[in-house]
This record gives sequence, structure tokens and C-alpha cells, in this order.
Amino acid sequence: MKNKIQTLITILVFFIGTTFFYGQRNDWEKIKSLKVAFFTEQLELSSNEAKSFWPIYDEFEKELHKLYDDRRNLKRKYDYNNLSEEDSKHLLETYIEFEKEKVDITKTYYAKISKVLNYRKTYKLARLEEDFKRRLIREYRDKHKKGKQ
Repeated sequence: MKNKIQTLITILVFFIGTTFFYGQRNDWEKIKSLKVAFFTEQLELSSNEAKSFWPIYDEFEKELHKLYDDRRNLKRKYDYNNLSEEDSKHLLETYIEFEKEKVDITKTYYAKISKVLNYRKTYKLARLEEDFKRRLIREYRDKHKKGKQ
């Protein structure tokens, strides 16, 4: 029964939060707040675990965001409708390098996180990240479907 109530509370917080978020365009802090609440509850973090986990996770996200920004900046330099063979080769190579770097960053930070949490919670974190993204996308789609009807 307690699990059902916790799940219901999580879902309600998530839906209320995402509804509020989409009312405030491009407000990444709101997404971050939802993510913190969602992960903390789903991972069942103690206050000591949370104190150690969140600084590491924030650092992890900053590194990934920098990697994505660098990639985005490179992509802006090209007209994808008129790529030469040489440019296409370069972009493909940088894409593969980007994916390798992303994996390396993830491995590094998951190793750090697993020292603070246990492996079970670290693996659960990986699954929760995907779940959180899917929920945000679903909420976004649902909101836009309602607007078109």
C-alpha cells in the first residue's frame, strides 16, 4: 500500500510539475527540480546519499551538456543539404568520436556514483534517466495533441 501511495505521489508531482513547466517555456530549472524529486524518490536516497550523489551527478550533467554544446556548435557550421564528401566524412568521424566521449564520460561518472550509492541504485539510475526523458516527451506530446484538437 505504501508503495502505491509513493508511486501515486510521484506521478502527481511529475504531472503537475511538467504541466507547470510547459506553461513556462524553456525553464530548465523546473525540469531539474522535477528530475531531482523524481530520482530522489525513485532511488530512495537517504539524506547522506543525496548529499554525496547530487554534486557528482551535477558534474556529470555539466560534462555531457558541454559535449552536446560542442557538437551543436560544429553542426551549425554546415549546410546539411549541400555537404561535400569530405565534410560528410569529417562529420561522421566527429559523430563517432562524440559517441565514444559520451560513453567514456558516462563510464567515469557511473563509477563515481557507484562508490556513493550501490551498483543496484546506479543501474536503476541509468534506467530512470531514460524513463524521465520518455515521460517528458509523452507529456509534451499529450499537451500538443490537446492543443490541436
